[in-house]
Amino acid sequence: MNNNLIQAFQTNWVSLVISLVVIGFLYFLGKKRVSFGYRVLIGLGIGLVVGIFLNAFKLDAKSVSTIGSIYVNLIKMMVIPLVVVLVINSIAGISNLGQLRKIGIKTISLFLATTGVAALIGLLVALAFNPGSGIAQSVPQNFKPKEIPTFSQVILDLVPANPINEMATGKVVPVLIFAIFIAVAIVHIGSKKPEVVQPVKQLIESLASVLHQVIKYVIRLTPYGVYALIAAMAARYGVETLKPLIMLIIATYTALLLHFVITFGGLVTFVARVNPLKFLRKAYPTIAVAFTTRSSYATLPVNLEVLTKRMRVSPRIASFVAPLGATINMNGCGGVWPAMVAIFVAGVYNIQLGVSDYILIVLVSMISSVGVAGVPGPAAISTTVVLTALGLPLEGLGLTLAIDAIVDMGRTAVNATGTTVSTLLVADSEGEFDRASFDRDEEDELELNPA
Repeated sequence: MNNNLIQAFQTNWVSLVISLVVIGFLYFLGKKRVSFGYRVLIGLGIGLVVGIFLNAFKLDAKSVSTIGSIYVNLIKMMVIPLVVVLVINSIAGISNLGQLRKIGIKTISLFLATTGVAALIGLLVALAFNPGSGIAQSVPQNFKPKEIPTFSQVILDLVPANPINEMATGKVVPVLIFAIFIAVAIVHIGSKKPEVVQPVKQLIESLASVLHQVIKYVIRLTPYGVYALIAAMAARYGVETLKPLIMLIIATYTALLLHFVITFGGLVTFVARVNPLKFLRKAYPTIAVAFTTRSSYATLPVNLEVLTKRMRVSPRIASFVAPLGATINMNGCGGVWPAMVAIFVAGVYNIQLGVSDYILIVLVSMISSVGVAGVPGPAAISTTVVLTALGLPLEGLGLTLAIDAIVDMGRTAVNATGTTVSTLLVADSEGEFDRASFDRDEEDELELNPA
């Protein structure tokens, strides 16, 4: 073991020393009360520079990657407890089950509609850029097409069989459904015998308060985690790896940006009727964490804090919509990306697509984004479903493996932002958005500076 430790230090000492200096600098900025958003942005920028430096000189970046993984693991540890406690707490506060049904329909409708628009934008941008032209038809040797789960298997995977086991294995969808059952039972019994469920409701409320405090501890680490994750990513992928697929990267990020500006900006400005720039500033922590962790589940704790403390959405609505959004709202992974890859693969293999195929791309993207909820690798599954529906070669998906992590950062950021926007719209429609407080920039203290 000692030899392994010595060897690890010998191969990683440069990246480790650099990381310690950067972490010290970011901590110093926190002590000087530099805002959380600026520290995250600085961490991201330094991480990009450090990663490019490590890659250029072929230096080992394992120590940086480990720091990033620690941050991701810490934030992931909160997901299951949050889903259980906050979903029960939010629904238990609803006295009318009819209101719960109305909120659920609004939420899922928004998720489907925005994913459909995302697929349409991805399709149009892909047709304009034609990213598949000039690509050699060589598929990576390690490519294995994702198996599309059958309809019956999808349904079975959604139904909780052993909630404790599913919590332990991180299956969020069955846990979410289990929590909904518990919450509905509390509401049902509470309508007849409120004194019976009062102790349970008080316990859940206390747990919610404790979890919020733990979240604050973990979120303080975000600038350091962002630095490490971006540095590790930049160190891993060199320019040579990306050159053949640079047009696909540009096209994908163009589509994601257009969806962000046109769809999200339009909904925030004209439907929620709030200043889009102010919304962007308040949502920035969510976007940054989603971009660097590449996980909607890992972003959930941060998003809940942003929604309630910065967006001024009621905890009841945020605690219901946000966990659901982390599960099935896939504007980037299920909307933009499948459409982009479909046009890319058709271009690579010189397959002509017609208007009916384009319509099919949008419809299948919308349906598959919900159908693969809870399945590992949702972007790959959704894309596989779309390619299969169009009769396109699945091997074409293997061509995108080299850049999947690069585009996944943008895809996840769009997913998480879509959930934030949808939560704001649902809250506004239900009269549970404190517009006056939002406009006055009143924000609760997140305790994001180092202690």
